[in-house]
Amino acid sequence: MYNIPAPPTPWSQQLAEPTIDATVYIHPLTNVIGDVRIGEQVHIAPGVSIRADEGMPFYIGTNVNIQDGAVIHGLEQGRVIGDDGQLYSVWISDNASITHMALIHGPAYVGNGCFIGFRSTVFNARIGDGCIVMSHALIENVEIPAGKYIASGSIITNPQQADHLPNVQEVDSEFARHVVSINQKLRQGYLCAEDEVCIATLRNEPNGPPTVQPGSSNGHRPSSRFDAQAIAWIRDVLSQKFYIGVEQADTRRFRANSWSDCGVIKVTQEEEAIAAVAQLLQRYPHQYVRLFSINPGTRQRGSGLVIQQPLEK
Repeated sequence: MYNIPAPPTPWSQQLAEPTIDATVYIHPLTNVIGDVRIGEQVHIAPGVSIRADEGMPFYIGTNVNIQDGAVIHGLEQGRVIGDDGQLYSVWISDNASITHMALIHGPAYVGNGCFIGFRSTVFNARIGDGCIVMSHALIENVEIPAGKYIASGSIITNPQQADHLPNVQEVDSEFARHVVSINQKLRQGYLCAEDEVCIATLRNEPNGPPTVQPGSSNGHRPSSRFDAQAIAWIRDVLSQKFYIGVEQADTRRFRANSWSDCGVIKVTQEEEAIAAVAQLLQRYPHQYVRLFSINPGTRQRGSGLVIQQPLEK
């Protein structure tokens, strides 16, 4: 992945960098440039260009998926009002799907749960929540009301056309939700593929964490790996000036590789980090607990370590 600040220009001297949540997966062949704010659990596929060097900032919400070859850019002039009341060049709301080769060019607003189909273009437009835009459509200089369906090949450039659009059917909404779900599974899978502990667990390799059964309810303490290995891992992460992210999962979610965020430990001293991790282990005594490193500059996660697992029966 290539994340760099926006270049200095007559309209911006701030050299703003992307802000990316630690739960995001961005493929290494994707570029993210400038003041791009990416929320939780976003999946961005290969060959995407997100370039906030002219129009800025961009906002990409939770559970969004941006698929192969999509382009997000914006004009230096023109802004939309985001859901937080602030001005943005591009705002993409939660649970949206920006599919293969689509172009979102600011000023542009894409609402919650929208589906933007293959090679469709959204420019100087506002698309309301829950809209379905199929392939090769053009949405320009217009506002689309919530819950509308735009057929493949449509050209919608004035309010009269927008007013006559049909409503989205439940089968269309279900398809859009399915695409979001599929991409969440892909995000989890790609993150697992970069995590040696997760891969070893899936493969049940001899040197990986053992496959365990659900923890007992007899009050016994869980099996923790807060030992020399864990301390060495923490020491190595702190030496790189990285943060420590923490996740937990019950047995069902562990098997599905679906972890819940427990926060980020932002300390520089080994003793403080160990104490913070120990407190989290006490807070989740019968859960799996996983640590992972976070680069504070790029917000990208690195190596991980399963430090606790429920006691075997």
